[in-house]
Amino acid sequence: MKIVFLIIVLFHGLIHLFGFVKGFGFKEVKELTLPISKSMGSVWLTASILFLSYGILYLLNSKYAWLVGLMAVAVSQILVFMFWKEAKFGTIPNLIILIVALVSLGSYLLNNEFTSRVKIDFSKNNTLSTEILTEIDIAHLPMIVQKYLHYTKSVGQPKVKNFRAEFVGGMRSKPDDDYMKLQSVQYNFYDKPSRYFYMTASKMGLPATGLHLYQNETATFEVKLLNWFKVVDAKGDKMNQAETVTLLNDMCFIAPATLIDSRITWEDINDTTVKAIFKNGSISISAVLYFNEKGELVNFISNDRYDTDGKKYVSYPWETPVEDYQMINGFLLPSKAKLIYQRPKGDFTYGELEYKSVKYNLPNIED
Repeated sequence: MKIVFLIIVLFHGLIHLFGFVKGFGFKEVKELTLPISKSMGSVWLTASILFLSYGILYLLNSKYAWLVGLMAVAVSQILVFMFWKEAKFGTIPNLIILIVALVSLGSYLLNNEFTSRVKIDFSKNNTLSTEILTEIDIAHLPMIVQKYLHYTKSVGQPKVKNFRAEFVGGMRSKPDDDYMKLQSVQYNFYDKPSRYFYMTASKMGLPATGLHLYQNETATFEVKLLNWFKVVDAKGDKMNQAETVTLLNDMCFIAPATLIDSRITWEDINDTTVKAIFKNGSISISAVLYFNEKGELVNFISNDRYDTDGKKYVSYPWETPVEDYQMINGFLLPSKAKLIYQRPKGDFTYGELEYKSVKYNLPNIED
């Protein structure tokens, strides 16, 4: 589809050269019967250059391509109205390009909200960790959690103050639905817990963007189809609690070094199972962590994360079984995870994720 759209843009741009050629008298253009002055010929040339430039920027995935696309459509449609008899069918490609440019604009605005929030957090939490995680730091933890921190190579490395992670995978809203492919980037901060998650995907062949924001104990989650039309808009106390669970989950699987956090209270269940109670301000949540004999954390189950579509919130056990531990930027971490709600009619796996990259203790946001 991207190639087809690019051909439409470039072909439409080249067609505008006819007006330029006629306006400057280089050649007679029989398709354009109305007279065209040199000044108007320059406008036709401008439209052509704008469309060709937009095509190149679109191919390069430039975040400002939409701006050039909207300018091209505006100039072109003015010419169409002025030369309606010969150029009226130019409205069709203009409409197609306008829709794509507006979708890109929506993506730009959502991404700009995401990056703005992350930049603010970096400005407030700009003290990077130089302290090394030691045996003394982990001595108060349950033995199996200590074993996990050794297994993941967290001990002897800098304490984690923030991280940036990228994922690929799939999500779905119903058990019978196909997974929609997604890619995401997220930033987590731990001096004052916050989490920012930006996801791009497609639904029914249409682009969709999801944005999780969690800061100051407050969470929101929205998904916009075509980057403009909200299909999920979740917020409120239950969403705040649910995202606090997600924050703890990230600590367990992506940043194990943060499990020394004083906001976590631990309870031993048996040699390979512990309960973690995490309190962030007025919100308190818990989860049961399951380890194997090697010291790998293999599952995380919480009763405090709601299954929601933004309209109703249902409390089902939420679990995230993981597998395939690999060395990822100096840490031995699970590279694949499933996201599951234990519903009464059977487990519903609504997501599958795989690491693309993880970076720790960054000084600033990365593009």
